[in-house]
Amino acid sequence: MAPPQDTRRPFKRLAISDQQRRRDISLQRQAQSRRDAQHQARCLASTVLSLQSQTTPEPVPDIELELVPETEESGAPSQDLDVRHAAKLKGAEARKWFAKQLMLPEWMIDVPDRLSDDWYVFARPAGKRCFVVSTNGTTVSRQRNGSILHRFPSALPNGAKKRDGSGPNQSYCILDCIFHELDQTYYVIDMVCWRGYSLYDCAAEFRFFWLNSKLGETGACDPPSFYHKYRFSAVPVYNCDQNGLFSAYSGAVPYVKDGLLFYNKHAHYQAGNTPLALVWKDQNCSQYVIDTDSKGQVPTQQQVVLELQDDGKLVTSDDPPVVFGGLDSDFIQKSGLCTGNLLRFAISDGGLSFVDGKLVKADLHYLEKPNRARAFADSFSKIMFQHTVRHCPLKIDDLLASIPSPDDQQNKPCDIDMVPISSMSGHSPINSAACRDTYRSKSSSLSALDFFLHLVWEFRCNCTTGKEYEA
Repeated sequence: MAPPQDTRRPFKRLAISDQQRRRDISLQRQAQSRRDAQHQARCLASTVLSLQSQTTPEPVPDIELELVPETEESGAPSQDLDVRHAAKLKGAEARKWFAKQLMLPEWMIDVPDRLSDDWYVFARPAGKRCFVVSTNGTTVSRQRNGSILHRFPSALPNGAKKRDGSGPNQSYCILDCIFHELDQTYYVIDMVCWRGYSLYDCAAEFRFFWLNSKLGETGACDPPSFYHKYRFSAVPVYNCDQNGLFSAYSGAVPYVKDGLLFYNKHAHYQAGNTPLALVWKDQNCSQYVIDTDSKGQVPTQQQVVLELQDDGKLVTSDDPPVVFGGLDSDFIQKSGLCTGNLLRFAISDGGLSFVDGKLVKADLHYLEKPNRARAFADSFSKIMFQHTVRHCPLKIDDLLASIPSPDDQQNKPCDIDMVPISSMSGHSPINSAACRDTYRSKSSSLSALDFFLHLVWEFRCNCTTGKEYEA
């Protein structure tokens, strides 16, 4: 489906926040972390070689080694292994741990730079966002607040106790999903771990390819059965050019849409809010654009949920948090409020005041405590998005205006051509040749695991096409 031709070219909307600066910082941190890991590997390799070159090795006394669990002090913890241990947690401890594991997109305040080159877009399914973990012969889904949504057998690796071919006992899988109530389907929007291999440090470009390659092989996309209670399905993902954006915005999908999700192709999977994944909505692609109150009604004044800190400040869920105001100690004591409480406020007539995209004043009126099932305060980007929706919304025309026309892009190489899933098989076919060429050109910047998976994948592609392997 092609976007309608319009000779009138809208002006590109000016930025109103520092979201692009934070995107650049996030990508720089990723690159620095990769360089640090590569430097550590080189040092380890050179140390091992120097020890091997010693002609007279020093005697090594017999020492009984004690295995010590990996901690943050000894380096970055293995997140995928932590998930396996966390699967054994119970009650509040499990809810608290899982509530912090999902990668949460920021709300799109400004259109990102290089939207057509560096971003994917897809229609977000309406439903409950959750982590799905298959391990020890069972599958468990946990919602954003950490509570269990379903416990069931599945065709995912080691997801059912009596299913043949589910994999070895140590095999496990972690998927980022949205459960769609109407068709009782888990729509997979990201892959975090597959058969014990962590994809946390892999780029979204590779994670999406691996997701579409591997999910259907297990039978997880098949209709429900005794050992597979819920069906899984990938979502149609597009390069964010004009055709892709219009297809995601207006194209037919087998689920109810709740806005659009944008993923930076180079983004790793990181827990918490990230500007490298964005959500955007309007009335044409979402039933709920403006937040409703506890009664399901759109309030006349914008409402926000903030967290109370021990010094009385009211902050967002961002890291670092954004301060929106404060409460005096007398009011806190009289109202019976405690540190860590989530509190709902209305933005009064004074509104919000910004300077260079940063908040300088907020006119807040206390309303109540929100639902106890809620785990987090609002993010700064969500509050900003709701504010702009009420006053000067970011429109689909603004997104299209930031993307070069098809005539300007016809001579540019295509990265990954991901097309909609088949309604029969649940697969999302992709252009393997384009993927292979893209990863060859980028192999020098891949992480160790990323490069290993790339080699396995390229070997598989070459075997399929009958070509000899090329290093």
